[in-house]
Amino acid sequence: MEDILDVYTRKYEKNRPLVCMDEVPCQLIGETRQPIPAKKGKTGQYDYEYKRNGTCAVFMFVAPLQPWRRAEATERRTKTDWARQIKKLVTVDFPDAQKIVLVMDNLNTHTVGSLYKAFPAEEARQIRDKLEIHYTPKHGSWLNMAEIEINVLVNHGLSKRVSSMRQMRKEISAWNNARNKTAKKINWRFTTEDARIKLKRLYPLFV
Repeated sequence: MEDILDVYTRKYEKNRPLVCMDEVPCQLIGETRQPIPAKKGKTGQYDYEYKRNGTCAVFMFVAPLQPWRRAEATERRTKTDWARQIKKLVTVDFPDAQKIVLVMDNLNTHTVGSLYKAFPAEEARQIRDKLEIHYTPKHGSWLNMAEIEINVLVNHGLSKRVSSMRQMRKEISAWNNARNKTAKKINWRFTTEDARIKLKRLYPLFV
């Protein structure tokens, strides 16, 4: 925990951007009856019945000090899917970075081994060498600032039913563009000193 909190107190360095990453499964939900659109003085109406069209995964990358976000929907959340997202982070999102300081949880797909599974060894090594990885502790995913953006996306950007991957990608793209134009930096205030006081029970007791 203190490792992550210490990373968050580092000063911004253009060549070493801080990026938080997380992912969330989403259901693809279709309508069984045509919704009634909202009118003046009346809210829209949706039938409680729905059609389940499968699931997808949404990957979220956030550079809280810049600000910058990238959300992207994929059909699966395998090791290869994660590796492709990390390659895009390194080669497209921050191609000029000397090192990307990456904060994420320790899901079994979020490993350097996934890069070697997805790409030839030399390419995987080049991607690996651009990363400084910091894992959130077990049961400590709340320390990942990417969760803040996921909550905003799921509760506001995707507040209506999304029935297909095509629609999901369209909705996420629109949210992403709007969010990057208007979003402010994330002002993280919880520090190591705060943790030692408020989470004192988690520290060993010396007598």
